[in-house]
Amino acid sequence: MVVPSPTPTKAMRIPTIDLSMERSQLSQTVVKACEEYGFFRVVNHNVPKEVIARLEEEGAEFFSKPSHQKRRAGPASPFGYGFTNIGPNGDMGDLEYLLLHANPLSIAQRSKTIANDSTKFSVVVKEYVEVVKEVTCDILDLVVEGLGVPDKFALSSLIRDFHSDSVLRINHYPPLKGKSKGNKNSIGFGAHSDPQMLTIMRSNDVGGLQIYTREGLWLPVPPDPTNFFVMVGDVLQVMTNGKFMSVRHRALTNTLEARMSMMYFAAPPLDWWIAPLPEMLSPPQIQSLYKPFTWAQYKQATYSSRLGDSRLDLFKAQLDTHLLSSSPSQFQC
Repeated sequence: MVVPSPTPTKAMRIPTIDLSMERSQLSQTVVKACEEYGFFRVVNHNVPKEVIARLEEEGAEFFSKPSHQKRRAGPASPFGYGFTNIGPNGDMGDLEYLLLHANPLSIAQRSKTIANDSTKFSVVVKEYVEVVKEVTCDILDLVVEGLGVPDKFALSSLIRDFHSDSVLRINHYPPLKGKSKGNKNSIGFGAHSDPQMLTIMRSNDVGGLQIYTREGLWLPVPPDPTNFFVMVGDVLQVMTNGKFMSVRHRALTNTLEARMSMMYFAAPPLDWWIAPLPEMLSPPQIQSLYKPFTWAQYKQATYSSRLGDSRLDLFKAQLDTHLLSSSPSQFQC
């Protein structure tokens, strides 16, 4: 079991972005939030409440089943039902989860072992994935607009690609009833950054999510079941050449109520080469901080490492030290 970090927490205002704002102002606001926090909340996202509620109901129904029934949907290798183990390298958490590939055919196949009414479950999941994918693509289009990238769909096209490797994860953190009263901050999911491009997350009304700030403090995130939280992932950090930073975060199980969260992890196709956008390498003296790699290669590095490891360190480029010394601010990472 991961021991909770002694690092102090601090109450701060979470950046909130209204997606109904005027477009040019909105794109700059999104870029600023990605630069300063790597994390923000979005409101007025136009996702129907009914779509969210239906998936939450399906998740609650599944996790309320007896253990022997839930295990029929596992093990999560990588997709399906899992519990306690987070990945294959010894990381443990106080949770259970469903991990599903976002491809409609994969969802339909997996649903047969998850739900009594597999057709209903499949339809609900597909509906949620489609609307959240649209929110993701809208945010990525705002990112490229705010960065001044001429190709308006340079990022979102990777998520809309039929071969996109995006996934949906539903985490269920059981309540602490019956456990030691002194253990008020049990780690449900240890500190990590997400490897994909972008994460779109929502949870029920039970708190537990924390993000790690640039000041070295853990920031508790108040739950907001009607809106979404957005996290920058490792791949987007690479594609912006370190201009954006993936955000480290963790989840605590510190209440007497169950917490359930739903994450859409937006990822490119497995064979897509990950490298900084050309606009992130201009003027010409700016070098890439990272060696090119495919999403499949990075995904393999993720599976081969511990949860809290800095996987991007494996892909850092050997930079020209002369250029580094002449323009150090360009290479902050």
